Amino acid sequence: MTEQYQIPNQTLTIEEDIKHSRFITVLFHCSSELGLKCALTNIKLEYPGANHYCYAFVASDPQNSIAIGSSDDGEPAGSAGRPMLATLQGSNIGEIGAIVVRYFGGTKLGVGGLVRAYSSGIKSGLTELETKTKYIRYSTKLSCSYPQLNQIEYLVNQFDGVISNKVFTDVIEIEFEIAKAFHDEFNRELATQTQGQLKAKFNV
Repeated sequence: MTEQYQIPNQTLTIEEDIKHSRFITVLFHCSSELGLKCALTNIKLEYPGANHYCYAFVASDPQNSIAIGSSDDGEPAGSAGRPMLATLQGSNIGEIGAIVVRYFGGTKLGVGGLVRAYSSGIKSGLTELETKTKYIRYSTKLSCSYPQLNQIEYLVNQFDGVISNKVFTDVIEIEFEIAKAFHDEFNRELATQTQGQLKAKFNV
């Protein structure tokens, strides 16, 4: 399983004129199909009256072949969405979406020309796109005393973790997630902070 991968750290827009048609390519972070649909709605408002709004997305890690999708939006089958998706999949970037807006300029490009046109902006944008590393986090649960809570919260934050739940009774049940690369170091620090009283067992 992929423990870490690159994801977009910005939204990037590339505009090109190809044989009198205007192609506007938008690359953005996309972690779900719903996120893609929201972005599509916004882009249709930003660029109204276009002839086509084609898209492709990889909503998980770059090797994921399930959380993906594409649309030709009225262009000839296979001339837009599929080549867009293939370009995204070849980038080794995860959680990425691409929408290409086309204002038709009167000159037909043919299927081969469309494949090149719809891929062009993505290829160009990928060379400029700022990315950041996403780590796959694994969950664990600890029971701690009230004085220990601040120490644990501090450590989770230091190791780029996420606290998902806290239950307060006579002790505190705290659930959190940390990337696998940090598990051993986290437990070493946790043992130091709690005089060896606590150790996290992660659901890997």
